[in-house]
Amino acid sequence: MNARQSSILSCLLLLISSCEEKMDLDLHKAAARVVIDAQLSDASLVQRIRVSRSVGFNDLVNNSGVKDATVSVKDNENRIYPFQYEKDGYYIHRSFKPVAGRTYALNVTVQKQQYSSSCQMPGYVAVDSTGISEKSLTGKTYFFATLTFKDPAKISNYYIYTLSINNGPFRFADAQSDQFNDGLKVTHYISDLETDLSQGDEVIVRRYCVDEKAYRYWNEYQNNNVSNAAPGNPRSNISNNALGYFSVASLKEYKLKIGR
Repeated sequence: MNARQSSILSCLLLLISSCEEKMDLDLHKAAARVVIDAQLSDASLVQRIRVSRSVGFNDLVNNSGVKDATVSVKDNENRIYPFQYEKDGYYIHRSFKPVAGRTYALNVTVQKQQYSSSCQMPGYVAVDSTGISEKSLTGKTYFFATLTFKDPAKISNYYIYTLSINNGPFRFADAQSDQFNDGLKVTHYISDLETDLSQGDEVIVRRYCVDEKAYRYWNEYQNNNVSNAAPGNPRSNISNNALGYFSVASLKEYKLKIGR
């Protein structure tokens, strides 16, 4: 995040009482490591997991797909979901819809090395209303997608947001928890980290209810990018020194338009 965006967020913390507090890898001299991107959700029957290896910083791509891995997910009722390789490191299961409350275990084998993680899928916290908020900060107008809801009391809740502008790709936008507003009515203000929202823009917000480990990963990622230090790798929740993360989330999309 650049200095302008950091300033915007600082101002919002003062103005909005309900606010809370592309993965960049430090690969200049690092040895190649397995990278696992496993974001599963209940939005579809089709689940995708990407397995790759980190490569040199100055190479044309920052990772290369692994095509000879063994990938599966097992739930706490002993159902096993094997994933089949398709292309570019992506492994697919086409008839798997996770269920809130169940625990899922990821197992990946790459050249006899095993990588594992587990996640209990949270239920979805319903949104009461959505909208667009307009804020004047440092003499300029900024727009934010807003989602207002009642946070469940005495339950730790964690939220990840991604954003698409005008049918563009979805990018990580924000990670939030209920650490300071447990049980309260909450409004989350969502904007793109790289592009200001403008009049006429159509935006799609994806809201993931995730477990604490997935939240910790993305919160560390966003904190690294706010700071002036060179961004490092967020701490993975996958074993054996892998990069990346495993999450099974409840998900819903919200479509909004700015202005008329």
